[in-house]
Amino acid sequence: MPEHVGQVPHAQTAARKLESWHRDTVRQVADAIGQHDVVVVGMAWNPHVPKARKALDEAGIAHFDLDLGNYTNMWKERLAVKLWAGWPTFPMVFVKGQLVGGNSDLRAGLEDGTVKALLGDEEAA
Repeated sequence: MPEHVGQVPHAQTAARKLESWHRDTVRQVADAIGQHDVVVVGMAWNPHVPKARKALDEAGIAHFDLDLGNYTNMWKERLAVKLWAGWPTFPMVFVKGQLVGGNSDLRAGLEDGTVKALLGDEEAA
């Protein structure tokens, strides 16, 4: 918990509640990130999610896909993941445990070589 949060009683309570809010879903995402080099966390019906996955496929990069519902369900679980990751939208693309960003950030990283560099590809550096 950040130091300044400890100085505000209501913030302490909120931080404790947030730590346990949809913990199973957040743990599922964290476990996937720990077990796979590239993880795409997405949701059905979002057009940017398949675009990110297609970009990884075209780059020849294997990825683990994790979908959290669609626009009509699991919104609370997705919100918990957004708060945990500090990223407001889907998809969330993680490379070697690091949040790269969404579809446009992934595509920029593929273009400039930062994604392959994160993966340890010497040719990309």
